[in-house]
Amino acid sequence: MLKVRRSILYTLWFSWYSRRQFKRYFNSVRVFMQAGVREMNPRIPVIFYANHAYWWDGFWSPICTEEYFHQNLHIIIEYQQLKKHRFFTRIGAFSLDRSRPRSLLDTLRYAAELLTADSDRQNALWIFPQGKIEPVDQRPLLFLKGTASIVSRVLEKTPSIYLVSVVSRIEYLGEQKPELFLSFLEPRLLSRAENSGADDLTSYMQGMTERHLDDLGGKVRNGMLDEAMTLVKGKDSINRRIEAFTRFFGREKR
Repeated sequence: MLKVRRSILYTLWFSWYSRRQFKRYFNSVRVFMQAGVREMNPRIPVIFYANHAYWWDGFWSPICTEEYFHQNLHIIIEYQQLKKHRFFTRIGAFSLDRSRPRSLLDTLRYAAELLTADSDRQNALWIFPQGKIEPVDQRPLLFLKGTASIVSRVLEKTPSIYLVSVVSRIEYLGEQKPELFLSFLEPRLLSRAENSGADDLTSYMQGMTERHLDDLGGKVRNGMLDEAMTLVKGKDSINRRIEAFTRFFGREKR
């Protein structure tokens, strides 16, 4: 298993690099965030569980952490991918190898250790329970039970844990470049007594994510975007530059 080897310099570089890539390839990255997400008790660990529909999914969690949360970020990446891109261990990534059951158990234990470690900052794990990229509108979603297993292991060591549903959606809205929308639901504080097992918790997270995705899709389709915060504003696309050029020379002629 590849473990976290965190580096502040790598983390700062990757955040800069990610912002640069989003500015280049997206018109904007916008975030919906319900009450309570930024007011969590930092002494209680949190798992952000998200749908996995895009190649970009690994890039926006560090930016959100830097901009909104200032937590100890951890993220699980498939072993073969992390082996090829080991620098991700420098920003909080560790590996998961589903082909080796013993290694899988080691990863679950390690995740629980990271979430319950002593720290001045909140310990956070970002995870994609689908385990692979699937279409954003696929229903039903199929969540693996690893996330619920991590929750159970954490609750053996600490009284409670936050669960936060996060979903992402990419849409074209009249610009050359697409928009990336992220949405965070209000945290659920799960206690040891409320944990009813891996099957129930996995089903809960799966259903919550499906409803959350449908709600975000409805907001985008209906233009209900006023509450969204702009996390990254992209560079002007070709159509915007042509419009600016036309306006400028239109004024010159007058």
